[in-house]
Amino acid sequence: MQNEIQMTQPLDDEIDLRELATVIWAGKKIILSISSLFAIVAIIVVLLIPNQYQATAIVSPAQSSSSSMLGAMASQFGGLASLAGINVPGEEGGEAQAAIEIMQSWGFIEKFIQSNNLAAAVFAADGWNRDTNQLSYKNSLYDNQQKQWVRNPPKGKTIEPTSWELYKEFSERLAVTTDSKTGMVSISIQHYSPVLAKQWVDLYITSINDYMRSRKLEQANSNIEYLEAQIDKTAIAGMKEVFYQIVEEQMKNKMLAEASHEYAFVTVSKAMLPEEKSIPKRGLICILAVLLGGMISVFAVLVMHYSKQPTSGKREVES
Repeated sequence: MQNEIQMTQPLDDEIDLRELATVIWAGKKIILSISSLFAIVAIIVVLLIPNQYQATAIVSPAQSSSSSMLGAMASQFGGLASLAGINVPGEEGGEAQAAIEIMQSWGFIEKFIQSNNLAAAVFAADGWNRDTNQLSYKNSLYDNQQKQWVRNPPKGKTIEPTSWELYKEFSERLAVTTDSKTGMVSISIQHYSPVLAKQWVDLYITSINDYMRSRKLEQANSNIEYLEAQIDKTAIAGMKEVFYQIVEEQMKNKMLAEASHEYAFVTVSKAMLPEEKSIPKRGLICILAVLLGGMISVFAVLVMHYSKQPTSGKREVES
């Protein structure tokens, strides 16, 4: 008798699958209705979401013509320079990597927003009018007529967005990626206005180049000042010669930085005015909404069906 029960088990499973399919087919109207409702809601929602556009520029880390000289200096005098408190770089790749990290840092982004007066466009914009080429702003945050913030700040915040809030908002719009094969760096910014997206990418590249150039000039001037002081202090002719050669290289670095506007990155492919939106992906959103509605409706049909079934008692098996 036990063997007979085991043999009939696969048959019971097959009957359950047929019953499941029958239940789903019987509830097809409910499934279709719920899926259609999800689709309609998704269409309404995606139509209310404003378009955003992404501008992208491709840049290459700038290669200094004196990198080989600096490498030679590092091998010859690197130890002495370190003892003197001077860092003699051997490769320029580290400069580019530092620039990539700096351009995504909180401090650099904060300064970029403040210098270009972008706070309202970054934090309060909610759309763009193609005909007038004007941004629209959230009335609950910013009064564009009076050019002032009107938001009801969260607890612990000010009426104007804080530095951290601006940094987070801008970071979500910024993308910096490096191609591991070519070493090229892609800088992208997304915004409601395609015009602003392109302008911001151009400004961003200019800003990081200016920042890195100023940083190098400040470092070179500081090194030269320190080295000249060490030359005056030492009476050893050999050490003076070393210091003079390091000063010469620092002067070369300074001249190169002053002469090069594209100090950190050279533009390979400049940002173009985007004509097609990057988000929202309306078709994908609608498809996902229909699939979600379908899964929920099938689950609801099965729950309603089996909740109405009486609890079956234990089967009595005749021995």
